[in-house]
Amino acid sequence: MSHDITVDEREVEFYSQMAETWWDQKGPFWPLHTLNELRSAYIIEKLCAYFERDAAAAEPLQGIRVLDVGCGGGILSESMARRGAQVTGIDVVEKNIAIATLHARQEGLPVDYRLTTASALAATGARFDVVLNMEVVEHVADVGAFMQDCSRLTADDGVMFVATINRSAKAWLFAIVGAEYILRWLPKGTHRWRLFQKPSEIVAHLERGGLALVDAVGVAANPFNRSLRITRSLAVNYMLFSARHAD
Repeated sequence: MSHDITVDEREVEFYSQMAETWWDQKGPFWPLHTLNELRSAYIIEKLCAYFERDAAAAEPLQGIRVLDVGCGGGILSESMARRGAQVTGIDVVEKNIAIATLHARQEGLPVDYRLTTASALAATGARFDVVLNMEVVEHVADVGAFMQDCSRLTADDGVMFVATINRSAKAWLFAIVGAEYILRWLPKGTHRWRLFQKPSEIVAHLERGGLALVDAVGVAANPFNRSLRITRSLAVNYMLFSARHAD
């Protein structure tokens, strides 16, 4: 898949070396496990409201087709599958797909994992009710092309969630200097500041793909107890919820 213009080979190599640690909650991906609890709750709340589902039900997302782009080891994919969603997870790192597939099988979850790109999947005409584009745009080579592919994968009346890091001085200080070098919450080299995207840039990409912004929230970290919380500040980490037919 190296021919795909959105694939950054440096990122593929970086995550290939770390793939086997995805499900070690005390390993290098522990921040992602903590973040997953927060973002899963946010996603499920928004989906239940949008699709008029009972959030208190055991499987409120029953039958909803969800695509997890850049699924990694399957942390978010499994969270959605446990709520009843029909989940497809894609990634360009072969080890990630192998590990995600094995873990889902061990958990008895029917997640469809595929080694492919958003571009290749979109070319098949596949479309999903929900596209999860979480912590991916800061790792791709061509953000515009990647966002267009994700938009093509979003069905009529479908929604897309995008989570990434702002290209701001505060984000550089907290997400790179703080998280990677001082607190060492993340391995050095996890992020490159020049690849970060401002919220306005992502919103513009969404609009070009026919999606309108519905909600935007940020994520704030407490370095003392390693906790995360939802905030209205988009200065560092942020999540955007968009839909084809927003109210």
